[in-house]
Amino acid sequence: MIVVTGAAGFIGSYMAGKLNQEGYHDLILVDQFTDPLKISNYVSKIYKKLVDRDVFFEWLNDNHQSVKCVIHLGARTDTIGQDPASYKKLNFDYSRRIWSSCVQYHLPLIYASSASTYGDGEFGFDDDHRLIDNFKPLNCYAQSKHDFDLWALAQKQQPPFWTGLKFFNVFGPNEYHKGRMASVVYQAFNRISETKKMTLFRSHRADFENGEQARDFIYVEDVARVMLHFMNNQQVSGIFNVGTGVARTYLTLTQAVFKAMGIEEDISFVNTPKDIRDNYQYYTCAEIDKLRQAGYDHSFISLEDAIQDYVKSYLTTEYCF
Repeated sequence: MIVVTGAAGFIGSYMAGKLNQEGYHDLILVDQFTDPLKISNYVSKIYKKLVDRDVFFEWLNDNHQSVKCVIHLGARTDTIGQDPASYKKLNFDYSRRIWSSCVQYHLPLIYASSASTYGDGEFGFDDDHRLIDNFKPLNCYAQSKHDFDLWALAQKQQPPFWTGLKFFNVFGPNEYHKGRMASVVYQAFNRISETKKMTLFRSHRADFENGEQARDFIYVEDVARVMLHFMNNQQVSGIFNVGTGVARTYLTLTQAVFKAMGIEEDISFVNTPKDIRDNYQYYTCAEIDKLRQAGYDHSFISLEDAIQDYVKSYLTTEYCF
């Protein structure tokens, strides 16, 4: 059996679908399963059991002999919350229990970190373990992920194989429930559908033109492929970036959404909201040499092709993968 936590959420549910596609049907899906907006993410999946996250460790104690791998994607993911204790509970303390259980039961572990741990990019986006202590996260979510990365690296007792994956800007199907935290692609599609227009955040830095803020956008299909690679090639433990290695601007992304929808571009700019302005990342781009050295040699889906697929295959019908 393969355990997937966060299985009702965006990346977790997509990963469950990808595992189904690869022939894995003995899945243990872990989450709260109480949000009606997430039901469509997992209702069509093939799985062995749904397990509430609050009783998961009791379940694992009784069933660990049959588990082959734990893929830990459950977390509080919004980047605007101001309660450090809630992030610590869900993103740090729960992850420590996952780690300790994988050590105790000798289970391989793949867990989700985040590119938000790099902060404003002052120290670059290199996943070299020797550099991680330098990073300065900009919000509670990022800090909780960073704290767990540091904790994991400091542990003498480790799972037989483990990897922490720093996801960059992931977008794609199954994020319909995320509201303000959904990707810009999803938000752009909805705004353009309603108004035939799109607004982007104005730059508040002299070194960036409006719309030229850039991120390493990665399609969730590529993220799932990377996780499958590590699940099937448990040779090099550690923390790895999961991005394309190419930064693209928000302006380019929005233009691609207009094109995929067959609508003429109409783009304007508004001030970045004050509650996120001081913690806003203007540029991210993954260093992926280490990922390549770990044997991941697949090409990444281009931003334009990914948006075309997302819009045509999913967003027009809100189809879940």
